[in-house]
Amino acid sequence: MDNFDLEILDRLQQNSRITTETLGIEIGLSATAVQRRIKKLKETGIIDKEIAVVNEAKLGSAVTVIIEVAMKRGGTDVIDAFQKKTQSFNCVQQCYYVAGENDFILIVKADSLQHYEEITRDLLLNDKNIHKFYSNIAMQNVKVGLEYPIRKDKRTIT
Repeated sequence: MDNFDLEILDRLQQNSRITTETLGIEIGLSATAVQRRIKKLKETGIIDKEIAVVNEAKLGSAVTVIIEVAMKRGGTDVIDAFQKKTQSFNCVQQCYYVAGENDFILIVKADSLQHYEEITRDLLLNDKNIHKFYSNIAMQNVKVGLEYPIRKDKRTIT
């Protein structure tokens, strides 16, 4: 990857519907060259998917919960099973396997506190491998970043 690829990635993260013509003009490449580069970025998996970002406030209220999970014991079987389990819950927006006092940090969206209670039963309380979990209810969404931070000063990535 070179600086052109980084510029393409940065701009696509801001607006994935930008035309290759406009993008080419902005970064100094032909539309065809931009198309080839985007195709390669997709084929290599650097661009994983294109999504629509939904405005939560316009859809109604949702509860955001940050959950810290501590497992009773370690081991790849326990860790892998919990990771797989979280992937089957679409309300789990993010799951991080972390070092520290806890084993996982989850970001969960629920329609209501009652819905969150149902999620805890299905995801956490019925899992014999979970030692304890702590729930943190988000009071306000101050910032949610979706863009990968592209360093403009990078010369070449191999």
